[in-house]
Amino acid sequence: MTSVTDAPSTIAERSADMAARTTPTTIAVRVRGLSDRAIAWLFITPTIALLLAINIFPLIWAVYLSFTNFRANRPNAEVEGVGLRNYQRVLNDPDIWIAMQTTAHFVFWTILLQTVIGFALAYLIDRKFRSHAFWTTVILIPMMLSPAVVGNFWRFLYQPQIGLFNYIVSFFTGIPPSSFEMLGSVSLAPWAIIIVDTWMWTPYVMLICLAGLRSIPDYIYEAAEVDRASAWRQFWSITVPMALPFIMLAVLFRGIENFKMFDMVMLLTGGGPGSTTEVASITLKREAFESWLTGRSSAFAIILFVAVFSLANIYVKALNKVKQR
Repeated sequence: MTSVTDAPSTIAERSADMAARTTPTTIAVRVRGLSDRAIAWLFITPTIALLLAINIFPLIWAVYLSFTNFRANRPNAEVEGVGLRNYQRVLNDPDIWIAMQTTAHFVFWTILLQTVIGFALAYLIDRKFRSHAFWTTVILIPMMLSPAVVGNFWRFLYQPQIGLFNYIVSFFTGIPPSSFEMLGSVSLAPWAIIIVDTWMWTPYVMLICLAGLRSIPDYIYEAAEVDRASAWRQFWSITVPMALPFIMLAVLFRGIENFKMFDMVMLLTGGGPGSTTEVASITLKREAFESWLTGRSSAFAIILFVAVFSLANIYVKALNKVKQR
């Protein structure tokens, strides 16, 4: 008689036997003849094929279009090759260079502010003070919101008559709330976008920096205390060097994302006032879907891709050297 403890194994064995009987002989023989690596490739090949179709094919198609005079609004027109003419026009266009300078301005200031504030918050939370878990959750809320929600929320805050932001500035500076407009001013509009992006994505940098701080072994600090190293000395000699790879990783991720900044600028200013906040992605969108210069916009997209890829490659090499130290 089968005991109660043997029942689960008996049921499992019967299920396995039933599955083996119902499996066709040809399939069973083929699977048994495959190695683990072949089976793994069998499962991941459809996913790889899908990713190649989604990512690689559009890139190759864009490269092809960049050498033609193709216009998306004239699909039946004859497509002619123009060589490097599109690339020459893009590189010689002063408006595009202004957009690139605007993009560089956004990337520099957002990365600087997010890195400094994010590392400072991570350092404070790593102290594990009372209710630090609650405040960590509160800090992460902006990162969880949709860019559309954040953009509309901050547009309301920036309203000069009813927005809370102007009244806060007025409280600390004494300037009348209706005397300035963040989104309508040529000098203030870029900083309005930088403030919103910093508010939204500083928690992301904080998480990466916090992971770096938590990875530092405690015995290193204990040894430093034995040597009577001050807290300031420990910070600059232990904390910063050992967390530096994580800080650089956060800078890499945010740099790539901010170089592609589009949704937040469109929601807040649409590139205005004038073209003050028109970043490269908005210029690309207008070239492609307003002027319908598909070939030229494709060339611009390829130039942006090569620039970001080259800078990221150089940065990753520097990151690897820091890790090896």
